[in-house]
Amino acid sequence: MIHTGLSAESAKFQARSAYTGAGLSTKETELIMNHPVRRKIVYNLMLIGNAGIVTVMSSLILTFVLPETTASRLYGLLIIVVGLTGLWFAIRSNWVDRGLSRMISSMLRRYTDLQVQDFEAVLHLKNDYKISEANVDSDGWMCNRTLQELNLREEGITILGVYRKGDDYYGSPAGPFKLVSGDVVTIYGKASGIKSLYKRKKDFYAHLEHERAVAKEEERRKAEIEKAEAEEE
Repeated sequence: MIHTGLSAESAKFQARSAYTGAGLSTKETELIMNHPVRRKIVYNLMLIGNAGIVTVMSSLILTFVLPETTASRLYGLLIIVVGLTGLWFAIRSNWVDRGLSRMISSMLRRYTDLQVQDFEAVLHLKNDYKISEANVDSDGWMCNRTLQELNLREEGITILGVYRKGDDYYGSPAGPFKLVSGDVVTIYGKASGIKSLYKRKKDFYAHLEHERAVAKEEERRKAEIEKAEAEEE
């Protein structure tokens, strides 16, 4: 799942949902079902999960029902405990995870034309950077304003795309693009800046908050330039 572009947390959630048969429905689930590779992975996880439950139940029955002696039952219990413990450590092991990731990447490059990239790493979702979605409310600061008027780039926030209900998805919209009520905006930037953007309404305080965010971003960029110049010296 991760190698198809999902974040680690989303991949874990969706994989466990499919494996356990929880059947949760989210927007991410729709993205998985519309993606041929992810759909195949989920299909196999569902089969493996059901087979695994049957196998575990059969093992428990054979272990605790058929043996007639206490020693045999304890021996069977020990095998199960040791097996589950080994499986748990394998799941939690970073070494195993790295090995499987390299193997999966190699197989995907060899047998598919899928672009294998860790989008979390590509977008540098660290140091408080994140990707989020924001709904444009009718009383929100962004509503009925163009991206040029919002000037979010000066805050260090980038609009990656806009989904408009009943219309289409607009990737990397330009400055004249106007946001309207009901739009779902995909945003990239600092978590603190995105959180501030969510709270803004159509009032004077929203303008002040924007000015503060712009000033803060200017200070951050200036500090980065000074740091780069110092490292060059």
